[in-house]
Amino acid sequence: MSAVRVSLGLQTDKAPGAYGQLAELAEELGFDGVSVFSDLLYQPPVAALLEMASATSRIRLGCACWNPYTLHPYEIAGQFAAVDAASSGRAYLGLAKGSWLESIGLDAPKPIAHLRDAVGVIQALLSGEGAGYDGSTFRLEPDVRLRYPVTRSRAPMLIGSWGPLGMALAGELADEVKVGGSANPAMVDVVRRRLQRGLDRVDRPADAVGVVLGAVTVVDRDGDAARRHARREVAMYLDVVAALDPTVELPEGLLPAIRARLSDGDDEGAGRLVPRDVLDLFAFSGTPDDIAGQAHSLIAAGVDRIEFGTPHGIDSAEGIALLGREVLPQLR
Repeated sequence: MSAVRVSLGLQTDKAPGAYGQLAELAEELGFDGVSVFSDLLYQPPVAALLEMASATSRIRLGCACWNPYTLHPYEIAGQFAAVDAASSGRAYLGLAKGSWLESIGLDAPKPIAHLRDAVGVIQALLSGEGAGYDGSTFRLEPDVRLRYPVTRSRAPMLIGSWGPLGMALAGELADEVKVGGSANPAMVDVVRRRLQRGLDRVDRPADAVGVVLGAVTVVDRDGDAARRHARREVAMYLDVVAALDPTVELPEGLLPAIRARLSDGDDEGAGRLVPRDVLDLFAFSGTPDDIAGQAHSLIAAGVDRIEFGTPHGIDSAEGIALLGREVLPQLR
């Protein structure tokens, strides 16, 4: 029996009511949790999380990830507390710097300080102790407390990061670290080594922080159709994350060519440029057996949680059903 947890990641682009239905399906199928993303210009995650909390009773729920550049840690703490209360203590809290902020006129200076201080402010508020927090980017005055009860006085914390400094920070402060947009088994060892720097800094044990890998997922009985769909879905993320993977050497000119097509609005053309071997490192795609094989490679590499990300299938609900009925049993 594998100890690896398997969750689903949903994009917040759905109509009201759809989140609850999909989360209920995920729970029935035996998934361990559902995350929602907080990607720029999509719906705020808290509404989806509250809807899912009311539709489920077992699975873990969280945002991967809230962004302390677009939302103050005080607000993040409150939204987490609301989801945690609605789910009777099943929530987790993810933080990351995020991407594409320049498109809305935001700079992102000192990302590690922002993340460190966001964690500090959030946990100080939830603790209710009134100790305050004195950070370089965010501060909380002594004796400042939330004016409502919270379900838990500490948020289970996830930090999303591709970089060594962010992963080291997770080693100090987090319960999990997530590499979003990766299905590459070689990244697991990279993450473990980078985490160790932070673990050593505060004398935490090696297993204190779980390693999570998640990526675009498209499953279908027609593996070629699934991969065609996944290429189009993954192209915009590949432009952001592919150069951050130190274990991968990309074909020369691939990223500029993808970027050019994306800027022209040609998502289909951008996707067609993605070679199969590159696709398999940055997405889960193909038949149920193909995806189970990719997941087994991650399990063998030592991952703690796998998150199958949106859109799951050519049709989302059908993809989730296939993942739950034909992939998940192969991982248990």
